[in-house]
Amino acid sequence: MTMALWRRRLAAEFRVAEAKVARKNHQITKKSLVKIAGRLKSPLKKTGAYCYNKVVINGILSSEAFMLERKIYNKLLEWKNDPNHTPLIIKGCRQCGKTFSVQDFAQNNYAHTVYINFFENPDYKDIFSGSLEVDHLTMMMSALLGSTAVFTPRETVIILDEIQECPAARTALKFFCLDGRYDVIATGSLLGVSGYNSAPASIPVGYETVVDMYPLDFEEFIMACGINSQAISLLRQCLNSENEVPASLHNRMRQLLLQYVVVGGMPAVVQSFITSRNINHVLQLQRNIVRSYGDDMIKYADTPAKSSIRDCFLSIPRQLAKENKKFQYSLIKKGGTSAKFGDAIRWIEDAGIIRVCHNLSITELPLEGNAIQDIFKVYMADTGLFVSMLEDGTQGDILSGKLLGYKGAIFENIIADIFGKMGRQLYYFRKDSGLDLDFVIRYRGECIPVEVKATNGNAKSLKTVMQQPERYHVNNAIKMGNFNINRNGKILNLPLYMAFLLDER
Repeated sequence: MTMALWRRRLAAEFRVAEAKVARKNHQITKKSLVKIAGRLKSPLKKTGAYCYNKVVINGILSSEAFMLERKIYNKLLEWKNDPNHTPLIIKGCRQCGKTFSVQDFAQNNYAHTVYINFFENPDYKDIFSGSLEVDHLTMMMSALLGSTAVFTPRETVIILDEIQECPAARTALKFFCLDGRYDVIATGSLLGVSGYNSAPASIPVGYETVVDMYPLDFEEFIMACGINSQAISLLRQCLNSENEVPASLHNRMRQLLLQYVVVGGMPAVVQSFITSRNINHVLQLQRNIVRSYGDDMIKYADTPAKSSIRDCFLSIPRQLAKENKKFQYSLIKKGGTSAKFGDAIRWIEDAGIIRVCHNLSITELPLEGNAIQDIFKVYMADTGLFVSMLEDGTQGDILSGKLLGYKGAIFENIIADIFGKMGRQLYYFRKDSGLDLDFVIRYRGECIPVEVKATNGNAKSLKTVMQQPERYHVNNAIKMGNFNINRNGKILNLPLYMAFLLDER
């Protein structure tokens, strides 16, 4: 067993044990984890095994390092195994786990890692201020980093963290690609947003690969909470056969969905929830992140747009409270228009904080071709952060099922969250007559309306559409709510937690 595999097996065993004790409101102890490590047998020689095990165990108990399995790891592995891979950029919102994921991958797959963080060390930008020839750049890195910078062809990876702080470094990716001796992985939080630093002198089109990374999606969250791959396979079998999910698993998944609504997917927040179950601490971490987003808006946006961006962001809870959730500029400020606030919405979207859901002119494929660009809804990209923007006590109301009228907005946002982290573009369908379909997706080659019900409510608009296939060109539909799997004619009723399984395009 390799060291990387041993560490991951240990983390997986820990999550299962942690989930068991969590049901009794207890926490796993270091003694219990030592027993788990002993069963798995460290791949180290005996002389170094105890010391290493102690370090790993302390890491599992105190950080996200070994707790959270991220799908990005497999994408990084696929990238590395491609013989023609180009320098990689991992793009995502702040604090979604980019740095940790890249460093963890580098540690497990390269002999040497050269790490440069332009945000923490602005002086490192000087490395790229002159020649961008690779030998010159590695010489400059060695001068600044000392003996920690080891450059061995095909065994060294260079990590350029927060690359948006150094536009010249992004231009240099072309030269690293052409040289080919060293792999390069860059991360970026605010790449492309208006007003953030200056653009690279030349974006290396064709010489870089850009991969989007998000906070933990629902599947990653439930795995962190102890749901294993066999349970997920069973859920998928139930979906495909349209048979009910066994009651015990169904109830556990309903519980986990409510927890995900409250916690969301920010790694530090998820880690805190898993280790402590302290919702007050979770809320504090979430509000710190929301506050940091507000600080970014003030710090990095163009001066004329600073207040507009912040006002747009803070209006989101009010926008979703309306029965017609179409984004209205007048709700930001009296007299607000697209001319005043349109760029602000795009800034927040480019920063990965919100997702825009466009109205469709007709319910037909291709969805993008039928989208109305200036009529849209806005959802928070991470529902946990959205809930943290509401008043204290909302978390308890959600977990206990006491939430009243606003629950529709929250559960729409969680489906938008799940779809968005799957890489889906978001669309809905609304007509002036009041006909309103929450989401429309491409699923199994068809245009499929998806209605979201926090409980078991009627879906009048969905029924209207299904009764007129010659007009709306819809043959099948999905209704999601607080129920098990069943079918009503051409409408497939699914529990809300199954949204993450709707991945067949």
